[in-house]
Amino acid sequence: MKYFTLDEFDSPDEVGSGANMQQSTLDMLDNAREIAGIPFKINSGFRTKSHNAYVGGKMPDENGKGGSSHLYGYAVDISVTSSSQRSTVLNALIKAGFRRIGIAKTFIHADNDPEKSQDVFWVY
Repeated sequence: MKYFTLDEFDSPDEVGSGANMQQSTLDMLDNAREIAGIPFKINSGFRTKSHNAYVGGKMPDENGKGGSSHLYGYAVDISVTSSSQRSTVLNALIKAGFRRIGIAKTFIHADNDPEKSQDVFWVY
């Protein structure tokens, strides 16, 4: 990666867990960062089940299916502090190929989870 180190994606409760990120997600994110031309601060990358539960993330069903894409290393939350920064990050993510994006006041969620519906945007 050109713009990130794996530890930026660690779950806060497990040092080194950023290594569980999917390479496809990291490649797309690095490309988005190149396109945006501004730094990306990662609020959340890989999450352990316990940290995901702590932050209120979606949990897998009784068969171990579904749940937050953070659990599988397919998702990131990127901090945004202004509407212009939000626009820059959002446009870069789309150009880099992310097709699952959630927009909040203070962050943008992007994932490329192949098990979930594509071409979706949502707000928090």
